[in-house]
Amino acid sequence: MITVGIPFTFVHAADLHLDSPFKGLTKVPDAVRERLRESTFAALRGLCDIVRREKVDFVVLAGDLFDAADRSLRAQLRLQRALGEMTALGAQVYIVHGNHDPESGRQAKLDWPEGVHVFDSGGVGCLPAFSRDGELVAHVYGISYPTQAVTDNLALRFKKKEGAPFHLALLHANVDGDSSHDNYAPCKLEELANAGFQYWALGHVHNRRILHEYPHVVYPGNIQGRSIRETGGKGAYVVSVSDTGSIDMRFRDVADVLWQEISVSIAGIEREQELKNRLLTALEEVGREAEGRPALVRIRLEGRGVLHDRLLQPIVAEEWLEELREWLGEPEDSKAWIWPETIVVRTGGLLQLETASEESGFVGELLRRGVAATQQSDLSKALLDEAIDALYRQPKIREWLDSRSHEERAQWISQAMELSLSLLREEDAG
Repeated sequence: MITVGIPFTFVHAADLHLDSPFKGLTKVPDAVRERLRESTFAALRGLCDIVRREKVDFVVLAGDLFDAADRSLRAQLRLQRALGEMTALGAQVYIVHGNHDPESGRQAKLDWPEGVHVFDSGGVGCLPAFSRDGELVAHVYGISYPTQAVTDNLALRFKKKEGAPFHLALLHANVDGDSSHDNYAPCKLEELANAGFQYWALGHVHNRRILHEYPHVVYPGNIQGRSIRETGGKGAYVVSVSDTGSIDMRFRDVADVLWQEISVSIAGIEREQELKNRLLTALEEVGREAEGRPALVRIRLEGRGVLHDRLLQPIVAEEWLEELREWLGEPEDSKAWIWPETIVVRTGGLLQLETASEESGFVGELLRRGVAATQQSDLSKALLDEAIDALYRQPKIREWLDSRSHEERAQWISQAMELSLSLLREEDAG
């Protein structure tokens, strides 16, 4: 730690993705679609509320403020208004643009409020940040993306300039090659930790992570989940730096709509009524945890039980989904609704695959091969390649399949074995 002298507080947020279109949602009621459409703007208002409540000295926004390079006009106008509120509350704002909103994108000719500083792409800029009393508390550094696909290591361009007690670097980047995000502005954690800055305010990765402390290297995540891959609370960090240089971080959840994934086990139940009760109880718990906010929920049916074979029947999962929506009622604009997004069946029969694989004959041989493939990466890939040879000839499908992990392939194979065993047992019984 270092001696700062003057304590100060700032907000670190990123990946606002204002006016995100929420693609891929079908058959949703108008109330769900409209609430999602407004959710990124509601989360932005939440950031303004943080500035008001916490009386922060400044705000840093680490890229992807907009969802598309050609920003929608309403997104730009809403952001202009929100930034005006923040600066009117006494906070300065520092911004970099990322891969979703690079400088090359189409932009309206708007004036940003006084006190808003946008770093350009020409080089790493350095700007002073002041406390509300006008005292210099930090140097803030940043650089924006000129175009979407920036593959250079921008972190190597950051050089500390003396003259401030604290140094904060603002960067939209992929640290250590996170495979779940495009590898833009790739850099290594070691490079950031040894660069001489006290805080790296990062953007790009949508899950909040503190990669390192003293110096702090931080992803706050996005402020509003946009799909089932982005579950739970979303928001920003409020960061307080003491006069001795110690850092206190507090996460503030501003998400307007929650995405959740829950597991419901079929183990120990024999009747559909019992499954219905478990599903409704689980969704009631989601409602309590949402604290008055609406939620879209993916339900994973898991465990082994006698209902497994019935759940594998065509359209059964879809029927459960439709009935759940009916029981929960039609979402309304002003209500904290729960909307089951989908039901995924990951259950198993009472007979363990490993046990069934000990049988002689075709069934045993089929399952032995499948079980072996779930345990070895090379076998799982070879088995899937053989099974879907026709699909594999399509370049885009091949690229997608090759990018799947062994765990995903093993899950597919296990499901296929469960289904095969169920169908073969059913045929034998008939």
